[in-house]
Amino acid sequence: MKVVFISRSTLYSTRGGDTTQVEQTAIHLRLLGIHVDIKLTTDNIEYEKYDLLHFFNLIRPNDILHHLQKTNKPIIVSPIYVDYSDFDQHDRQGMTRLMARAFGKHGSEYLKTVFRSLMGQDSLTSFTYLLGHKRAIKAVLERTSMLLPNSKSEAGRIENDFGNKLAYLVIPNAIDTELFHTKDGVDRNKKQVICVAQIEGRKNQHRLIDATKDLDVDLVLIGRPSPNNRSYFDYCKKMAHLRVRFIDFLAHDELTGWYNRSAVHALPSWFETTGLTSLEAAACGCKLVVSDNGDTDEYFSGGAEFCRANSTESIKSAIARALESDYRSVLHQRIKDEFNWANTAKKTLDAYKEVLS
Repeated sequence: MKVVFISRSTLYSTRGGDTTQVEQTAIHLRLLGIHVDIKLTTDNIEYEKYDLLHFFNLIRPNDILHHLQKTNKPIIVSPIYVDYSDFDQHDRQGMTRLMARAFGKHGSEYLKTVFRSLMGQDSLTSFTYLLGHKRAIKAVLERTSMLLPNSKSEAGRIENDFGNKLAYLVIPNAIDTELFHTKDGVDRNKKQVICVAQIEGRKNQHRLIDATKDLDVDLVLIGRPSPNNRSYFDYCKKMAHLRVRFIDFLAHDELTGWYNRSAVHALPSWFETTGLTSLEAAACGCKLVVSDNGDTDEYFSGGAEFCRANSTESIKSAIARALESDYRSVLHQRIKDEFNWANTAKKTLDAYKEVLS
């Protein structure tokens, strides 16, 4: 079987959780004997070479439509269907916030896509997209043979937004459990809180900084600002108290040491379909603080302290509870059993076989 993964043009230049999902799923499908190529949406693709096309990021339908107009091959989509509307309407600053309130979720995503194209940060590959963001997503869904959401709640969100009742199979997001695990002989700093994420408003680092200023903890923020969030990064550094440390992007093999040396990993994001770094941290023995937005409940219920993204006090209380809690061994075992890339690849292959049959 030959499959091509097709994802955003900035997959490698602006790495995110979807970069890890694409790369690791491909690696483990190859271990199962599947030929997998990874292409960017701006690449020229010889469609006839493949049995099916596997796209990522439904929220970027412009990237997908361009290809659907050129082939009749079966289509699979890993939607990674995020919803940043709460953040856009309530916590963004300036014109973006005004546009989100004026044009709503789909209208603001449309304007973001056009803006990225005009600024040369991305390519407007399909002129059909200009007819509207929501219409473009519906056009993609009509051509999709199967969706592979990371959770049932993600599938429900798509159905609620578009009314399409498509065949889907939940494919859990995952981590490298051979790399991310607890290490013997490593001293854990019981007063160290860590957050591994791009520095951007959606990840909410400024409230995390504010929440820790009156706690007896050291806060380590690992990540670099995304291209349009430099001013937010500068703001976080300006407001940081003396026990905040900023560290640039680190490779996975370096991260595992930081996870093992920290007591709590806090990711109070405005939205996460999963929160891969939370899974990584939990596998390395960190206690977790996660927001109650998105699909986090299906992954972390019973194994994390939940907080509200819009409340500094809620984040502070969740960190305090996490510092005092016992380590959640149930979540640790569940990650080993379910949230590993071998399991993800096996379920993905099951979906391929069902579509091609």
